[in-house]
Amino acid sequence: AQVCSGVPLEQLYEAQLAPPSGEQPARLGFAAVARLVWAGGRTRDPVRSRARIGAMAVAARTPSEASRRAVIEARLPRREWPARRLLVTAVDAASGEFVVFDSDSDVSLVDAVGASCAVPGVWPPVTIGARRYVDGGMRSTVNADLAAGAGRVLVVAPTAAAFGPMPRLSAQVAGLRAGGARVAVVTPDAAARTAIGRNVLDPARRAGAARAGRAQAAAVADEVAALWA
Repeated sequence: AQVCSGVPLEQLYEAQLAPPSGEQPARLGFAAVARLVWAGGRTRDPVRSRARIGAMAVAARTPSEASRRAVIEARLPRREWPARRLLVTAVDAASGEFVVFDSDSDVSLVDAVGASCAVPGVWPPVTIGARRYVDGGMRSTVNADLAAGAGRVLVVAPTAAAFGPMPRLSAQVAGLRAGGARVAVVTPDAAARTAIGRNVLDPARRAGAARAGRAQAAAVADEVAALWA
């Protein structure tokens, strides 16, 4: 949503270097990940897996929806859906249904992004209408298959982890290529992983992670540019 906002990338990068303000500290450590795997990894049915994760998320003790929404709203340079196509993923916490929000969904951008960032067990599910939603990463941490039909696909994946019946990034990329797409994939290198740290939700690591990402960008620039050659 930030990248599609129309704000120059350089300005977005500079904002990542500023000290975190108004962010809610959180931890996605081993115990939290283990709870996700335990909740979702006990079935081969992806919809049932996501529904179990959703039930865990609804029962978890988390900050309030209102406080979390304020953080999401503050992060967005624009609160309106952009003119360019933007797909925001979420999962219905009750049914396990995978949902894709866009500008035609009659859902505010703030709520759509909030739902897509609602890590189960850490942040509260987001209420939209009569339903509650959690992070679309519970279906896939990448959801690269949504780019099916495109001729060129650049996948930037801060994490490509998968568990239980989640589709793997390699399978999604293979599907895109089988459909005729040229695909480049960028995931954190060793330096970036070190900068991010084990707790990917720690706002104190943001500036270091941004610098490491920019350094890696220089290393992969030619590969990415070749996608459009």
